[in-house]
Amino acid sequence: MATIDPRIVRHLKDAQPDLYWLDADPLEPSAHSALFGEVHADLAIVGAGYTGLWTALLAKEKHPDWRVIIIEMRETGAGASGRNGGFCNYSLTHGWTNGKRRFRDEMEVISRLGRENLEAIEETIKRYNIQCNWEWTGELRVAIEPWQLEGMREEADERNRIGDDVEFLDKAAVQARVHSPIYEGGLFDHDGTALVDPARLVWGLEKACLALGVQIFENSQVQWLENLEDAVLLHTAYGFAKAPRVALATNVFPALQKKLKKYVVPVYDYQIVTEPLTKEQLQSIGWSEREGISDSGHQFHYYRLTDDNCIVWGGWDAIYNFRGRVAREYEFRPETYVKLVDHFLKTFPQLEGIKFTHAWGGAIDTCTRFSPFWKLSKDQRVVSVLGYTGLGVAATRFGAQVMLDLLDGEDNERTRLEMVRRKPLPFPPEPFRFFFIQITRWSINRADENGGKRNIWLRTLDRLGLGFDS
Repeated sequence: MATIDPRIVRHLKDAQPDLYWLDADPLEPSAHSALFGEVHADLAIVGAGYTGLWTALLAKEKHPDWRVIIIEMRETGAGASGRNGGFCNYSLTHGWTNGKRRFRDEMEVISRLGRENLEAIEETIKRYNIQCNWEWTGELRVAIEPWQLEGMREEADERNRIGDDVEFLDKAAVQARVHSPIYEGGLFDHDGTALVDPARLVWGLEKACLALGVQIFENSQVQWLENLEDAVLLHTAYGFAKAPRVALATNVFPALQKKLKKYVVPVYDYQIVTEPLTKEQLQSIGWSEREGISDSGHQFHYYRLTDDNCIVWGGWDAIYNFRGRVAREYEFRPETYVKLVDHFLKTFPQLEGIKFTHAWGGAIDTCTRFSPFWKLSKDQRVVSVLGYTGLGVAATRFGAQVMLDLLDGEDNERTRLEMVRRKPLPFPPEPFRFFFIQITRWSINRADENGGKRNIWLRTLDRLGLGFDS
C-alpha cells in the first residue's frame, strides 16, 4: 500500500464528505410529490437537472398554453447540475480545440450560437431574478508545462477572427494575474465564461418554471415508455403520464431510448473546497479579477473562487466503474482528494497549511466526441440529448432549445448543424469498454508525463475520429 504523505492528510482532516453548495446556501429547494395515478400533458420531460428545467422554461415561454410536466427520479438538481464547479462556458463543443477537430466547417457558427446562448442565460437570470451569484469573469487557461503552450497563439488568432476576445499571455503576464510558480503562459478568454453557484441556478430555474405553471414530480423514476397511436405513456411505479411529446434529459442515468446506451458512459469527477482565504492569503496569490482557471494538460484541473473567497478545486481523475455503474458510494473517493490537495499545493505553495472543508464527487455523461448529441425518434415524439462531458452548465440550455426545435419540426440554423444531425461513434460493449477506457486513461497520463507525446493507442484513436485528449 502506498504511503500517504501526512502533510497532505493534515489539510484534509476537517473535510466533510458533503456538497459545498448545499452548506453554503441558506435556500431550501422546493419539495414535490411523486407521480400517482394518471397525468396528462402537452410535453413530458424526464429529468429535473439543468437540461430538463431549461426545456420546461423554454417550452412555456414559447407555448404558454401547454401543460408541461417534469418527472424526476430523485430530487431536482440531485445529479451533476447541483454539484458541478459552476463554470458557465460559452463553448458548445467542450472547448475550441475539440470542436475544431470535429466540426471544423461549422465552428464559426457554433461559436456564435454559443455566445448568444450565454448571453441568453444572463438575460434569463436577470428577468426571473435568479440569485445565483452570476459573475461574468472570463476564464484563464494556463500552461503548466512548456509543451502545453503549443498552438495557443494560433488558437487566439483563430478565435479572435470569428469574434471571440482571447489574449495570449506569456509567463510574466500570466503570473502577474495569478501568482503560481508553475505557470508557463496561458490564454485569457475575456468574456467566454461566467461563474455561478450551481445549486442556486438549479433552484432559480425551478422557481421560474413553477411560476410559469410547470408541474414537477420527484422520486418518480420513469421505468419505460409505451408508444400509443396518438401519444407516449411514461410508466412510473405508481402511475403514468401521457403526452404527445417527450423530452429525455437523463444524462448519466439509464437511457429510456435503449439504443443510446452504447453512446454514453458515466465518469466520476471530484472536487474539494478550501476554507475562506484571508486577506493576506488572497494577496499572496493575486487573482484579483476572480476569473475561472483551468490548466491545459490532457488531464487537467479547474478552479475558481466562491463569493466568500473559498477555492473550489476539481478535476484530474475521471473514474469509470465497470459496466458504467452509478451509485452514491462512488461520490466519495479519498485517494483522489489526496491527489487534488497535492496538486493544489504545488500550484499555490504559498497556501501551505490551508484547510479543506468539503470533498465530493459526481457522475458526468461523456461520449466519444466530448460534446452533446441528440436523438429524435422516428415518429418525432421522443427526443434526447446526452454527452455533455462536464462542460454543460451553459450548453444544457442549447441542448434543451434544440430538443424543442426537433419536437416542433423546426428547420433552422441549429437543427441544420452537423453536430445536431450526427451522432458520435459508440463505445464497445463490456468488458471491452472497461479495458478501452482504462488503456486510454493510462495513455493520457503517459502523454502528460512525456511532454504531450501521444502513444500509438492515442494516435490510433485520433485516426478513428475519437481523438481523446482529456
